[in-house]
Amino acid sequence: MAEIPRKDRAALKSDIALSRDRMGRELAGLRYELDFPRKFKNSFRHSPAVWMSALGVLGVLMAVAPARKKKVYVKPKPLFRFGKKKKEDTGEGVEKAGLAVAAAKIAGDIAKPFLIKLIARKFGGFGGSPPKI
Repeated sequence: MAEIPRKDRAALKSDIALSRDRMGRELAGLRYELDFPRKFKNSFRHSPAVWMSALGVLGVLMAVAPARKKKVYVKPKPLFRFGKKKKEDTGEGVEKAGLAVAAAKIAGDIAKPFLIKLIARKFGGFGGSPPKI
């Protein structure tokens, strides 16, 4: 490898130091320019009337603008149906599921006090004295 003379080494070191300083200043400037929360705060402090009026106009537009209407598609029912009705047409599956959920809720409400007593007897000795109400 070729040897670098001492003068060139010093020049390279000073160039590197200058580049580091310049890079630091550039990054500080970039951070300053990209600090959007600070920019919004300063803008609101300097011209609050403009911001308030713009927000008021936006609020009025949102309140007055018509809501998007949902499209509902309805299948026409045939006048005459021959043969057996399908389950999806009659809604029997939904009714059965609803009844099953209702029965499970009632059974759970009835069994809850018995389960609480059973668990209290089974694990009552682990927690020390029960809290006084």
